[in-house]
Amino acid sequence: MLYHLLQFLSNIFDIPGGGLFNFISFRTGLAFILALLTSTIFGRRIIDYLQKKQIGETIRDLGLEGQMSKKGTPTMGGIIIILAILVPTLLLANLTNTYVLLMIITTIWMGIIGLTDDYIKVFLKNKDGLKGKFKVVGQVGLGLIVGITMYLSPSMVIRENIEVKVKSRVTNVHYSKINIKSTQTTIPFVKNNNFDYADVFDTLGEKAQDYGWVLFGLMTIFIVTAVSNGANLTDGLDGLATGSSAIMGITLGILAYVSGNINYAGYLNIMYLPGTGELLVFAGAFMGATIGFLWYNAFPAQVFMGDTGSLTLGGIIAVFAIIIRKELLIPILCGVFLIENLSVILQVGFFKFTKKRTGVGQRIFKMTPLHHHYQKQGNAGIQAIFQRPIQALPESKIVVRFWIVGIILAAITIITLKIR
Repeated sequence: MLYHLLQFLSNIFDIPGGGLFNFISFRTGLAFILALLTSTIFGRRIIDYLQKKQIGETIRDLGLEGQMSKKGTPTMGGIIIILAILVPTLLLANLTNTYVLLMIITTIWMGIIGLTDDYIKVFLKNKDGLKGKFKVVGQVGLGLIVGITMYLSPSMVIRENIEVKVKSRVTNVHYSKINIKSTQTTIPFVKNNNFDYADVFDTLGEKAQDYGWVLFGLMTIFIVTAVSNGANLTDGLDGLATGSSAIMGITLGILAYVSGNINYAGYLNIMYLPGTGELLVFAGAFMGATIGFLWYNAFPAQVFMGDTGSLTLGGIIAVFAIIIRKELLIPILCGVFLIENLSVILQVGFFKFTKKRTGVGQRIFKMTPLHHHYQKQGNAGIQAIFQRPIQALPESKIVVRFWIVGIILAAITIITLKIR
């Protein structure tokens, strides 16, 4: 809103310095600072309100060190993150940009789902929260909104990178002057790193593109559901999900900027996506919001984000990656979320399988999600294949090590654009 107002006033009155708002880098820095201030200053007031209303976390005793000391810590702190993302974005971003509008819708949509879940847990005293099927319906609904918008919107287009080769060596990259609607996306580690979902249905001729969009829509639904659930599972230690999400947000911001800048896109030999550069403003707000929230969420946490925050963060990361055509990089970038998801799936599957075969269920890890494995004492009456480390690690050390892994994965994600 502020961006559009200043644009209007600058055109009429030629306000000194008004042209600064034309620069994405300036508005991104401003969005980061404003989100940081919003989450830290207003975050304190929100935490005080949550404490006053006794909106505290209910803790089940899982035998983890320091676990019961968290009892009563204010939850639903994800409201702080949502507020700190939306305020700078609404003020500083170009609200006519379809990509930005989709991210705003994603933030509000997933925030409502998470808030409903937390409300049921805290106020209605139902520890199960929102039923799983309703969460899935919400996640599928968001996936459909994103997929249909990308299919119908005339502004969500690509320009395919065309290589100029001399003696089998790429000497230049240029782009068609015509924007096209396409189901192409970026795939890592291959020479031509564009993959078209329509190619799966190549034998269907003219109908291949239509079926490609259907497959793309299904992928969108799957990714939104998987990543948001992964973020939800990761939110089990102070600062773990928040810090991990901040790292992913920084990476996605970089990918959006280079994809939306024809010069950088040409250097990296990736498809050019007109308009995605504006997403850097949203990414700046996202980074400021998560880092600011970390001020209160770092060990020992003064507030938990609850499902209000974790589902929102996961949904944002998933949709952001999808709309900049980098969703196939998610297994690398969101490796922390992926391994948390897989640890639960493997644990449950292996336990059921061994119980059916032998009558006694066995575990792979001491406890899942994976971060709890490192919190649990080894050989303490738990029969698990992996007992190490024998001594439980301090919570803060586990979190920082997961962050380091996340940073490494983020670096790998970026360099995959050149490794082929």
